[in-house]
Amino acid sequence: MNVPRYFALIPAAGIGARMAAGCPKQYASLAGKPMLQHVLETFTAASQIAHSFVVVSEGDAYIDDLMASADLPSVTVLKCGGATRQLSVTNGLAAMTSVVEPDDWVLVHDAARPGLTVSLIDKLIASVKDDTVGGLLAVPVVDTIKRSNGHGRAELTVSRDALWAAQTPQMFRHQALAKALQQAAAFTDEASAIEAMGQQPKLVEGSSRNFKVTMPQDMLLAEWYLKGQA
Repeated sequence: MNVPRYFALIPAAGIGARMAAGCPKQYASLAGKPMLQHVLETFTAASQIAHSFVVVSEGDAYIDDLMASADLPSVTVLKCGGATRQLSVTNGLAAMTSVVEPDDWVLVHDAARPGLTVSLIDKLIASVKDDTVGGLLAVPVVDTIKRSNGHGRAELTVSRDALWAAQTPQMFRHQALAKALQQAAAFTDEASAIEAMGQQPKLVEGSSRNFKVTMPQDMLLAEWYLKGQA
């Protein structure tokens, strides 16, 4: 029986409209490098990751320059990105089949989470590798949560006791994840597609530094974390 390996899959075909950065946000400069490069370098530095795949759109005008200037020998670019995250991940999983075995683990990670560290990758793998379902990094919700009535007023305070904010990577077996995505009508993350199959992914506590860069002001905080790490 083959020992399962660990592969990274980074969907990076989005346009990042809310960033207004003049280029897709994954290529915005952050601490002297494109944001996506920080992510790819982290996975390259993780000794347990056998190989990384980044999914971009067919007409991506930036990835070739990034790959030419960066030292990323264990990264393969897949130009099969779709109009949605779901399509990009599904297409990426299909393109990986010549390299990845059905029971190998795939760690799907957002290109806009440059604060990921090797220690977080190692923690996720150690916590999930023996799990029958898979799991994801997440952080317990600490703020008081209000539910809106849809008209700008709070109608209910929601208990936060069992609430977690999902992060990435999200780690599942290649075959199981591909099947879940094919059957899911829509999803907001890979774990939700697995949940739709009636399974319960394991929650592994992540870190506040592993947040998703969404708005222009998020770049300042991400850069602070990255420079602090350096």
